[in-house]
Amino acid sequence: MKRISILFISFLAFSSLAQTGGATTFALLDLTYNARAAGLGNDFISIKDQDINLGIANPSLLNVKMQSNLSLNQALLAGGINYGQVAYGRKIFKGFGAASIRYVNYGEFTRTNTNGTEEGTFHPFDCIIGAGYGQQLNPRISVGANLNLIFSQLESYNAFGASIDLAGTYTAKDENLLVTALVKNAGYQFNGYTSKQHDPLPTEFQMAASYKLKHAPFRFSILAHHLNKWNITYVDPNLKPTIDPLTGDTIPVKYAGFGEQLARHFTYSTEIMVSKNIHLRAGFDYHRRQEMKLEQRPGMAGFTFGVGFYFKKISIDYGFSIFSRAGFNNMLTLSTNLSTWKK
Repeated sequence: MKRISILFISFLAFSSLAQTGGATTFALLDLTYNARAAGLGNDFISIKDQDINLGIANPSLLNVKMQSNLSLNQALLAGGINYGQVAYGRKIFKGFGAASIRYVNYGEFTRTNTNGTEEGTFHPFDCIIGAGYGQQLNPRISVGANLNLIFSQLESYNAFGASIDLAGTYTAKDENLLVTALVKNAGYQFNGYTSKQHDPLPTEFQMAASYKLKHAPFRFSILAHHLNKWNITYVDPNLKPTIDPLTGDTIPVKYAGFGEQLARHFTYSTEIMVSKNIHLRAGFDYHRRQEMKLEQRPGMAGFTFGVGFYFKKISIDYGFSIFSRAGFNNMLTLSTNLSTWKK
């Protein structure tokens, strides 16, 4: 169990490094906390309906259809590790408000001294408490903002910070086309794990669009991520030029070209509304595939799949993300509108 927990923490650190090419803190800000997004490429912010979880990710999507909606989200992991989100939405003033708690529990670790003697156990834990507000400026344009308080505890070391998300969304007149822009995780680490540590947060600018075919049950989406940083490829700093043993020519370290760097910024997804009650989903993140695939056996790294079941009082969503042939993630979401349970 302890080894699995260590692997998961390492994955969080790697995810932050792979996506930004630099060192950031509070990597839990970049986790996917709902099953619908998990099935649509993980980063998903461009559908405006009753799903309160999308309103947490993109506050400009908050709307009156989310009134009294409660959603419980849980990742299905082994080894005592779990992370998830609780979200709730309600109309406030002229707009719509939402509250959420996101958490990561890494399981149980053994505490040892410098000699390796065991001195008990500890439970690392991270938490984000968030509040958001969105408002419709006119029939086509809506805006929104989130405020997040972030707390992390690793044994006797604590860190605290805050971040904001700012977003705007345009919805076409027929509501089949939606275009949105989001700045997320802009903030500051007030207290680091050490007195001199104040690491940057994983701030990111995203744009996305979704289009629902007018006479067919298909919705296609594209998301451009990390638009605030052009080159998000990773090159091992330890790599050195090599010498061709036959010609004696110097072979330089290979760097990603323009096309490769451009492709890294896009995630693609589609949702098929089989019926009013069943939705099928699939997504592909090229950057995630390139960073996490096994070189000799890439498999379906970077692909995601999901399904949603919608009933009168409750909805169930499931998302499946493939990181590589060595690892994947399952996400489950249960949502309900509390007003439907009133007599």
